[in-house]
Amino acid sequence: TMVIADADANPAWVAADLLAQAEHDVQASAILLTTDAEMAKKVQVEVAEQTAKLSREEIIEASLENKSGIVIVDTLEEAAQLANDYAAEHLCLAVRDPKALMDQINNAGGFFLGEHSFEALGDYVAGPSHVMPTGGTARFASPLNLLDFVKVSSVVALDPDTAAALSPIAADFADTEQLTAHANASKIRMKK
Repeated sequence: TMVIADADANPAWVAADLLAQAEHDVQASAILLTTDAEMAKKVQVEVAEQTAKLSREEIIEASLENKSGIVIVDTLEEAAQLANDYAAEHLCLAVRDPKALMDQINNAGGFFLGEHSFEALGDYVAGPSHVMPTGGTARFASPLNLLDFVKVSSVVALDPDTAAALSPIAADFADTEQLTAHANASKIRMKK
């Protein structure tokens, strides 16, 4: 989980969202990107206070030590770039204009827009798939969705002129890959 928070965010809520991820596993990551140094300090205090009251305190503390952190960034644009690079499973945007920030980010398993759209609701009752791409795989993978249960087939149906135009190109690719049978299948059709 990654949370991006500006100065208007509620530090207690930000901390709670980070801890909700950290309690999963000692290898879970909970990362805060914020443009506000005071927010970073307040979240640190909240994390410590809230952790002491939680049943999975040891797991949370290990997660916070191993894979988590708070990063102060200069701008939300910088936060967006870091978020794209990190490709979080869950990306919580606790900022004044979460939609505008989301528009700058392509790589996240799920976006949680604003402090009232928090991850625990997404996990249990808000409706998105809880099977999310982890470990940065949101760069190329999506959450489990309907398309994962749909079989799709490719269909190629070329007319003779198009096949004739494409055959030399295919033969060149095949020759480059040293797949002579592929090249032959193209070249044999080029002979008339």
